[in-house]
Amino acid sequence: MSEWARENVPLLTAICSVAALAVVFGAVGGAIPSALFPRASDAVLAAIPHFNAAVSATAIGTIVLGWRAISRGDVRRHRAFMLTSFGLFTAFLGAYLYRLIHVGTTEFPGPEAAYTYLYLPFLGIHILLAICCLPFVFHALLLAATRPYEELYHTRHAQVGLVAAVLWLISFTMGIGVYVMLYHAF
Repeated sequence: MSEWARENVPLLTAICSVAALAVVFGAVGGAIPSALFPRASDAVLAAIPHFNAAVSATAIGTIVLGWRAISRGDVRRHRAFMLTSFGLFTAFLGAYLYRLIHVGTTEFPGPEAAYTYLYLPFLGIHILLAICCLPFVFHALLLAATRPYEELYHTRHAQVGLVAAVLWLISFTMGIGVYVMLYHAF
């Protein structure tokens, strides 16, 4: 990576975070027209939540394995697992937004009390954690992308990466909880 990128990781983190959130909020708010993307079959659209639950479970595994690898000093495996985790996150988000743009949000099928006192607070915390983890994930990735691994020990990569991993794990786990409430529990 260029010297400019290396010296401007915080700025690049902010740009990536704002851009990602703009796409997400644009899709949620209906600002991205569905005509921009060809519509998949109803069967494919119906399969996306199940696909995303599997992706989330796999990402939980890769994050834990990446954490384990670095705790054992295996930088190569750590890097591979964390890049895989980011790829899974990207696949999840792409599929989620694609379905959201074409189908909209999924209505909660359970009783009003469960919706009000269980589902909404749970979903709200999940969304908040997903939003909060983005800058940490981007910052850790950008630090790693702009430096040889020996230099990462002289940065905040480990601290930022730890926060990112914890928020990511909780968010992915809660996302599976949201999936279970929407498609299986009620």
